[in-house]
Amino acid sequence: MATGEAGPGAARGESRPGRRLEETLRARLGRECVYVPSCRLGLYAALRHWCAPGGRVLMSPVNDDVILFVVLAAGLRPVQAPLRARDGSIDVDAVPEETWGTLSAVLTTNLYGNPDPAPALRARCDAAGIPLLEDAAHALGSEVGGRPVGAWGDAAVFSLSKHVGAKAGGFLAVADPARRAALERACEDLLAPPSTRAELAYALRPHAEAAVRALGLRRAAWATLRLLGLTEREGIRMPLRPAELARAADAAPDLTAYDSWVRVDLHDYRLRGGRLRLGRVARHLDRLDEVLERCRQGTELLLATPWAPPPDPGRRPAGGGVQPLFRVPLLVEDRDAARRALDRRGLPVGYLYDPPLDDYAGPGFTDPSPAPGAARWFARHALPVDPLRARRVLRVLDECGARPARAPEGPGPSGG
Repeated sequence: MATGEAGPGAARGESRPGRRLEETLRARLGRECVYVPSCRLGLYAALRHWCAPGGRVLMSPVNDDVILFVVLAAGLRPVQAPLRARDGSIDVDAVPEETWGTLSAVLTTNLYGNPDPAPALRARCDAAGIPLLEDAAHALGSEVGGRPVGAWGDAAVFSLSKHVGAKAGGFLAVADPARRAALERACEDLLAPPSTRAELAYALRPHAEAAVRALGLRRAAWATLRLLGLTEREGIRMPLRPAELARAADAAPDLTAYDSWVRVDLHDYRLRGGRLRLGRVARHLDRLDEVLERCRQGTELLLATPWAPPPDPGRRPAGGGVQPLFRVPLLVEDRDAARRALDRRGLPVGYLYDPPLDDYAGPGFTDPSPAPGAARWFARHALPVDPLRARRVLRVLDECGARPARAPEGPGPSGG
């Protein structure tokens, strides 16, 4: 099937923007792509396609909790990997040798756009005969080993809510074109019908957010939502609800059984896109290269500061320069104090993943990392900064006297 001839919803007359979006990403990656309403839906489809229920998936413990629940919804057991303290990427050499023979797949994170060691992971997956799946939600535009992130795995999922800023949409990219049709059908079967109400809310959301920013009401708006019980997170992690989660396992694999966890922060994650939504996503995607260049400039500025992680020449793009990071994880001694200072100045910090997933979920729902110290250290000190706001953030960090945190040498501390 040629890209652009069909896609999820094509038989129902889906608008042309959906097909054009697939063609745009295919040109960037050199791979067949299926448009999906969210990265998490594409990941679920990929996990179900490549992994039999009961399998084990190696993943990063410094990751969105939604991803943990997607893995569980696919009927799989998350296995938390050891990380490098300097950047939160998977430490391939620290994964116990005996673990490789028990895995059904490896799932990368490419946290904040910093690439995981895909060439090394690809080699280990090939040796074990298991698929490499790349979560490239943060890494549209990053590269490793001379290839784009997303071009190493058997499949990769991308989000258009991050660099693209469309607040909707994603892609499932596949290495083997022969698998595209089956994955396309699987995604199609998972979609919910279009909703006029949801489309209207999507259309009005940018205007409402702009009004809140212009009137300086961001903090008041969040306080009102919390008071009305309309927020799903009180802290960084959503409530685990372990008793309910254990009952959901009886139905797995089943996305619906885990919907109350998987939908957090994005209730439209299964919604079939209408013309308005797809059109806006396409317009945002057309500006991607401009955004990536601005991200590179902001990233370069942030990486020159005292809070920057230690440089790693092996993770730089092949042509030199820096990755166009979605967020730059500055390492701050008192991260939470710096976060409060930024919030007071109207610069809220998101995309925090603390505590690591093995500490959050416990052994009842995941295999813990064999060396958790580096992940705990990174999660506690990482301050993810939007490179597009680099100068404003740096002024606040200077004013509040934020001190750099120095990454531990070697594999990192073993305790919390």
